[in-house]
Amino acid sequence: MTATASLPASDELFGHPKGLYVCFFTEMWERFSFYGMKALLLLYLTKYHLFTDDNGYNLIGAYGGLVYAMPVIGGLVADRWLGMRKAVVFGGLLLVLGHLGMAIEGHPATSANGLVTRDEGALQVFYFSLALIILGVGFLKPNISTIVGKLYGENDPRRDSGFSLFYAGINIGATISGVLCGWLGETYGWGWGFGAAGIGMLAGLANFLYGQKHLHGHAEPPDPAALRQRVFGVLTREHLIYLVSLAGLAVIWMLIQAHSLFLAIVPGWFEPSPVLLAMHFVSACLLGGILWFMFARCTKVQRQQMGAVLVFIALCLIFFTLYEQTYGSWVLFSDRAMNHRALGVEWNASELTSLGAVFILVLAPVFAWLWPRLDARGWNPSKPAKSAYGLILAGVSFLVLVWSARHPEANGLTGIWWFVLAYFVLEVGEMLLSPIGLSAVTELSVPSVVGLMMGGWFLGTSYSEVLAAELGKLSAIEIPEGEVLNVAEALAKYDQLFVFSAQIGIACGLVTLALTPWIKRWMHLPPNTMR
Repeated sequence: MTATASLPASDELFGHPKGLYVCFFTEMWERFSFYGMKALLLLYLTKYHLFTDDNGYNLIGAYGGLVYAMPVIGGLVADRWLGMRKAVVFGGLLLVLGHLGMAIEGHPATSANGLVTRDEGALQVFYFSLALIILGVGFLKPNISTIVGKLYGENDPRRDSGFSLFYAGINIGATISGVLCGWLGETYGWGWGFGAAGIGMLAGLANFLYGQKHLHGHAEPPDPAALRQRVFGVLTREHLIYLVSLAGLAVIWMLIQAHSLFLAIVPGWFEPSPVLLAMHFVSACLLGGILWFMFARCTKVQRQQMGAVLVFIALCLIFFTLYEQTYGSWVLFSDRAMNHRALGVEWNASELTSLGAVFILVLAPVFAWLWPRLDARGWNPSKPAKSAYGLILAGVSFLVLVWSARHPEANGLTGIWWFVLAYFVLEVGEMLLSPIGLSAVTELSVPSVVGLMMGGWFLGTSYSEVLAAELGKLSAIEIPEGEVLNVAEALAKYDQLFVFSAQIGIACGLVTLALTPWIKRWMHLPPNTMR
């Protein structure tokens, strides 16, 4: 009998533990706040604080890199000492403060005679708010997913459908956020959009606190006595964790600013900026630990399976380097060079970032229906083949944008429906690659280091954020003071970036397809589980 099977019917809802819905709504609101802020971030920097395109990309790259690197640390602290419940509450509090701090706009920047004057006090609040969000995501994101897994027994057949529901919550939050926060931010003021994101996170935290009784102790600290142990005068280990984490805010605050300043002075790919150095340090420690485990603790089969996991993480990095441009170059492209009217509505650039989540919600049940039927007929592609097709489709999505840039409408701007089609193709690629890669990590990793390998997955996404920002800088446009954007020249720059991005996706996909037989051998799965 599984752990959840013994629960009374009153503690289940629609056949699942009520704790699932606690996690569902917590993560829904957290993703609402996260993507609502992200939809506005680059536009806010370039339009309100008058950052150049290059500096805007530098900042979103630093933010994205750190926000996906921190879950490695947050997950480790929760596993060893804090427990998932305390980690989620702590992360949620930091996120509420961070998102509400983003609502403090200060005075808009002004430009005169080539000199830009910014509200430096408001910018410092902004940077500190980003640091709060980065640390908050690090504590909340990896642990809320872990709680969902612990609500089900080892062989509970409801586990997969439970995670499907949880994934739907993520995308519902992302769908609503871009539309609502984007509309508020660009219509009534940036503070309204960022403030709405903060209110959403407050709702998520309140939901989690109210619903803790439905978690049935699954998220508690592994050793409560050790957590209460005094380790430094009157300070307990728990107090020390919080204090060290808060001290880390100052480090993150400085890293964000130092990264942007460094790249503004020493531009170029793979320069040893402070953020990249920090990421390299975490990566070296993580990869070193994984390699040591593979060669010191694994059998040959396990070692090859773990090697296959590293391949899937690398494919994830490549794919999301392309995908994360939807919050960078795609945003500025749609804002500057595209007609925005569709279905009788004028859509702004930040609202259109919701297209990705909308298509995921539409496509997820389709693919959930498709894979078993293909498998029954012997047509189900293997995991590496699906990942290869996902990369190829990511490249094709950029070719759609190339077509739109080369065939503008009568007013010189591109058509919005080409943009919608590009998003659709990209999201089909995501459905082929991202869930499949996550499944491979949990299926092929040695059980004792699944959490460690998930840390590797997050780090891959972390690097993709930085690389996506660097790619976006290839299309950076400087508009001289007093002049307007030359749309034709802008389209030519975006065309070059999109062609290069398409080449990356398609070429890497074809290489992966060629290597698929080798990757399949390393996976060592029974013939009836994959083709």
